[in-house]
Amino acid sequence: MRGMSDASALLADVAALLRSPDTPWPALLERVLRHFACPLGTIHVLAADGLMHLTTHRGLPPPVLDKVSVIPIGKGMAGLAAQRKQPVQVCNLQTDTSGVARPDARLTKMEGSLAAPMLDGETLRGVFGIAKPVPYDFTVEETRQLMDVGAVIARWLSAQTG
Repeated sequence: MRGMSDASALLADVAALLRSPDTPWPALLERVLRHFACPLGTIHVLAADGLMHLTTHRGLPPPVLDKVSVIPIGKGMAGLAAQRKQPVQVCNLQTDTSGVARPDARLTKMEGSLAAPMLDGETLRGVFGIAKPVPYDFTVEETRQLMDVGAVIARWLSAQTG
């Protein structure tokens, strides 16, 4: 991909993965985590029941996995990102007192965390979450890149549902 920026290459790779005959959730997650150098990530998709269902993850310990397999809109970082239709980030999950992250988020052992809604225009399709094991503020550019990835996935999800 000579001459293509890392962000453009990421979007091209995501689009290519979505052309696969089977939904490539794990491969999508791995590609995005590699781009952002994050060991932990989640993809939640909004289902017909109005709840967000975990489609794939990397790095969630079992006690957290049990709590985030289905998330209501407005609960925790992913739920707030979905409700607000805006990215939500925490520099350090281990010391955060804002109330944005649920207390169980500390069990991930992660610190810098970003949850970005996957939007097709204004239509919420899910939330993409990434995290690092160090205190970290994702930049405006990084946040935009994750939102762009989410938009590609959201458009694809919209096309799947007709």
